[in-house]
Parts: sequence; structure tokens; C-alpha cells
Amino acid sequence: MIVLIAPETDIPNEIELLTKLFEEGLDYYHLRKPQKNKEEFCMFLNQIDSKYHSQIIVHTFHELINDYNLKGIHFEEQKRIEHIDNPGQYFKGLNMFGKTISSSFHEPKDLEDCGFEFDYHLLSPVFSSISKQGYKGREFNVKHIDKVIIGMGGITKDNLNEIENLGFNGVGVLGGVWNNENPIAVFKKMKLYYNPIIGNK
Repeated sequence: MIVLIAPETDIPNEIELLTKLFEEGLDYYHLRKPQKNKEEFCMFLNQIDSKYHSQIIVHTFHELINDYNLKGIHFEEQKRIEHIDNPGQYFKGLNMFGKTISSSFHEPKDLEDCGFEFDYHLLSPVFSSISKQGYKGREFNVKHIDKVIIGMGGITKDNLNEIENLGFNGVGVLGGVWNNENPIAVFKKMKLYYNPIIGNK
């Protein structure tokens, strides 16, 4: 499973690259644009062909799940701490039928002890971050946790085997794709790792 996180600030040809990534089979695209207000966020979303909206998970403006055919919503750690203890109240008025709910974690124990049933969990930093300076990897081993856990932080096409050996069910990628000269080629190599041609891995 590959989760691609949007670059925080827009990059040249981003929509064009994103469209190609969807065409190559990107199923989990986390739209995280913290500097955009709701109107700017919607303008960005509207540039993406609506047939791909069902592969998009939003980090902010969760209420857009009612206006767009999105894949789901994501809780960043602080938002989870503030709201998920009383999820019934938070989800009131949100059309969540058939949608995914995920969250970010930075401590395996917090993830293990979390009583809310998320569809998958992003845990970071596994390796030292490519996109955030000074974000040192901790090489968490999560084999003992019976939940769907996606490793983030310093993920590249070259360390997918290490991630799998640590017990993760997939990867969350940001800099490993977007900071590359050819993001499409890198994504295709990652996808081939998780969906190998029979007899190849």
C-alpha cells in the first residue's frame, strides 16, 4: 500500500504530475496544503479531474466530504487528540458512509493504545526525513501491533524491503517522490514492489 502525501507548498506542474500518478495507479493521495484557506483548497481540488476525487483523502476541511466524492478524511495528531475521544459529535453532519478514516501517530504506544478503529495509521519518522530537516528516523518495529500501519519518514524506492521487515503494511511518501527528478518513475518502481509481476519482486 502506497500513500502519497501532497507537497505542502505547490510545485510546478503539480496537477499534471498528479494526474499521471493517478493514471499509474495511485489509490491513496493525501491532500495536505496547510497554507491554503478553504477557498484556495477547493480551487486546487477543482483542478483535479473529478474521476480521481475518489482517491483523495483530505487533512483539513473535512466537511468537503459532503461536497466532493472523496476517498476519506485524515486526522493529524493534534486534531485526533482534540476530537476523537468524542467521535460521535465530530462526525455528526459528515457523510462518512463507505469512506476511509486515518490518522497520524509519532509513538507506537499511542497507536497501539488508541481505541478508535482507524482504517490505517501513519507512523513517523521511521527513517530520517527527506522533506523535513532534523527529523531523525527511529526505525520503529511494529510487528507486534495488530493494526494497519503505514511507515513514513525518509521513504525511498530503495528502503521498501526494510520497511516491510519492520512490520509495516505500506509506506507514506512525500520527499521520496516529489523531490525526485522523475516522480512518476519512482512511484512506478514503488508500485511494482507492492504489486509485483508474478515471479518478480
